[in-house]
Amino acid sequence: MKEKNIETFIACDSDYEAAKAVIFGAPFDGTTSYRPGTRFGSKAIRSESYGIETYSPYQDKDLEDIAVFDGGELDFPFGNTQRVLQMIEEYTADVLSDGKLPVMIGGEHLVTLGAVRAAAKKYPDLNIIHFDAHADLRQEYLGEELSHACVLRRCHDILGDGRIFQFGIRSGDREEFRFAANHTYMNKFNLDTLDEICDKIKDKPVYFTIDLDVLDSSVFPGTGTPEAGGMCFSELIWGIIKVGKTNVVAADINELSPPYDPSGVSTAAACKTLRELLLAVVR
Repeated sequence: MKEKNIETFIACDSDYEAAKAVIFGAPFDGTTSYRPGTRFGSKAIRSESYGIETYSPYQDKDLEDIAVFDGGELDFPFGNTQRVLQMIEEYTADVLSDGKLPVMIGGEHLVTLGAVRAAAKKYPDLNIIHFDAHADLRQEYLGEELSHACVLRRCHDILGDGRIFQFGIRSGDREEFRFAANHTYMNKFNLDTLDEICDKIKDKPVYFTIDLDVLDSSVFPGTGTPEAGGMCFSELIWGIIKVGKTNVVAADINELSPPYDPSGVSTAAACKTLRELLLAVVR
């Protein structure tokens, strides 16, 4: 996946060697517990990106001015979650070892675990900034510890206390919120303390993960587990720009499920989110 992909995200057509960042798709939704379909998200984002501009008026930056390589889709085996995570970890590690910034497009949120495993090996003092509607801190879900509902708990197994910072959370069981009170930093419902946290960890390596269902379901219905009460799109973009001022070493966006929004509005929002993420984190 170091050869040019035939269909790329808009303006992300650099050669691998020249690229500062590498985007790649992780089309996996094997543990989705409510509405599947996120396996189609990364391809839809790539295909529909030509409906947006390369220029961001939010940041006064243009994708045409940064070198990004689009590696296409990882080719996953069906029904083998462990192997999927291993493949993501291996690809992310390869990109990191080449001195480039990996940006993964999910897929369901469990894909983040594979990339975090790779990033934590390269950066032992890694921190995570997590935008999401859901806490994702269950020890297990329906008997499975490798589940989209458990992904940040598995990341905590790697990083330990005080290095996971969660924003926009508005859903989870009682035990997840009790766990967060003792082991992670959680800003429920919004991004109110994001400035403070970014200033606190600005010199640390940061993995930035965005579950797109952090957006209100009236804004972003095309997702597997929509939750009312989320943020508007402009709040999300502000948050991305703020996190981009930290030392982001890897990132992802996930949980677009195109089949649940035939209008295509959710995919358009995801495309714009990826554009702003790339412009914010690629130096």
